[in-house]
Amino acid sequence: MNWPCFPGWPVFPGLEPFAGPGNIPLVMFKSLGAKTLIYPAPVLVVGTYDKAGKPNVMTAAWGGICCSQPPCVAVSLRKVTHSHANILARRAFTISIPSEQYVKEADYFGLVSGRNTEKFKAAKLTPVKSKLVDAPYVEEFPLVLECKLVHVAELGLHTQFIGEVIDAKADESIIGDGGAIDVKKLKPLVFAPDTQEYYGVGKYVGKVFSAGKGI
Repeated sequence: MNWPCFPGWPVFPGLEPFAGPGNIPLVMFKSLGAKTLIYPAPVLVVGTYDKAGKPNVMTAAWGGICCSQPPCVAVSLRKVTHSHANILARRAFTISIPSEQYVKEADYFGLVSGRNTEKFKAAKLTPVKSKLVDAPYVEEFPLVLECKLVHVAELGLHTQFIGEVIDAKADESIIGDGGAIDVKKLKPLVFAPDTQEYYGVGKYVGKVFSAGKGI
């Protein structure tokens, strides 16, 4: 492709100018290769029971909403994880959403394996047995999704587990005036996949299906 640019401007492979109105170079794109750079990635704490009935949690970022009706979420885990085998055996999992104050605990859940560590005990958090699915969730985390396993997809390094949401539970402290989750009260963690850093949620910038009407 021939990229429009000013006469005499060098064009380097992998660093081409994006042309805006009037062929004015606006952005210089640099090729980063094939990477999973979706910003931001969520911080999801996956709850499961192992074959002995021990509650386990692990932190995952490769996941999110995948269907509206029926309501479904997906999370992708490596086969070597303890949670991978737990989900296949129990056909269920939960997703607990940690708030900013639990960044240490959320990170810890991704550092050690549940095969030889009682993560709830070490982190001083409380496992709650779901009444709807065969999995535990974190009592202290303000938002929980209880899921039954409905699909499994082998992708490569990761297996994607799709769970139908049987119920979503929210602490009353994070519910806004209209009955929806108030993200400013939830204060969820988000993850930068390439720099391996956690962040909080930024400022409000616009309303969905409204902000674009001014164009």
